[in-house]
Amino acid sequence: MRFGPAGLGGVKEAVSNLIGYNKLGLKACEIAFTYGIYLKEGMKEIEEIRKTAEKLDIKLSIHAPYYINLNSEDKKKIEQSKKRILDCCRIGELLGADVVVFHPGFYGKIGKEKTYENIKKEILNILEIISKNKWKIKIAPETTGKINVFGSVEEILRLVKETGCSFCVDFSHVYARNLGKISYKEIYENFAKFSSLHCHFSGIEFSDKGEKNHTFTDENKIKKLLSILPKNKDITIINESPMPVEDARKMLTIHQLI
Repeated sequence: MRFGPAGLGGVKEAVSNLIGYNKLGLKACEIAFTYGIYLKEGMKEIEEIRKTAEKLDIKLSIHAPYYINLNSEDKKKIEQSKKRILDCCRIGELLGADVVVFHPGFYGKIGKEKTYENIKKEILNILEIISKNKWKIKIAPETTGKINVFGSVEEILRLVKETGCSFCVDFSHVYARNLGKISYKEIYENFAKFSSLHCHFSGIEFSDKGEKNHTFTDENKIKKLLSILPKNKDITIINESPMPVEDARKMLTIHQLI
C-alpha cells in the first residue's frame, strides 16, 4: 500500500519535494494539473522528475484540470476537455506516471443515461488516441462528491466495464455523495474485485447537495478506512486535505501500526 500527497509543487522544487516525500516514507504523488498543465514538453525537469521518482520508487499520477466536461452542450468545450486530458497523458507518459485522474462532466439539462452515453463516447475516443500513440498511461474517471455531477460508483464502474478505462475511487467523495449514509466497507466492496486500486482520501464536509470541501483527515476515519482495506493488494492512496503531505504521513504511520 502506497501513500502520498496531492501536489508535487512547482517545477523548480519538484525533485527536492520527491526526495523529501521519500524521507517521510511516502511512495506516491499525484501531480496537480488541476488549474493548468504547468509541465511542458521539452522541459529538462520532466526527465529529472521521472528519474528521481523511479530511483526512489515513488509512483506518480496526474490529476487533470478541473475544467473538464465531456457532456457539454458546446462541442468546442468537449474538444477542449479531451485535449486537456490527452495533454496530461502526453506529459504523464514522459514522466512515467501511472494514471491521469479526471472529473468526467456534469449532467446538465439532459438525463443521466444520455449523459452517460455522451461521456462514454468521448472516453472511447480518448482511449483510441492513447492506443494510436502507443502510450502506456491509463485514464481514470473519478467518483465525484456532488449529487448533480456525473461520477457515482455505478456510473464509474459501468464506464470501466464498457470502455476498458481505469478508475479512481475517492472514498470521501462517495461518502459525501451518499450524505454519510454509507460505510467505507460498502464503498470498497464495489471495487474489491480489481487487483489494484488508485484512491483518494481526506476529511470532507458536505451538505444535502453532497461535497462542500476537503478538510483535514480525522485519525478515526483513517483507521476505519485502513481496517477494511487488504494489506496484500496494490493500493495507492492520495491524500487531498489542506495539508496533504502531513496527512499522507499520518495515514502511513497509522497503517504501520494497524
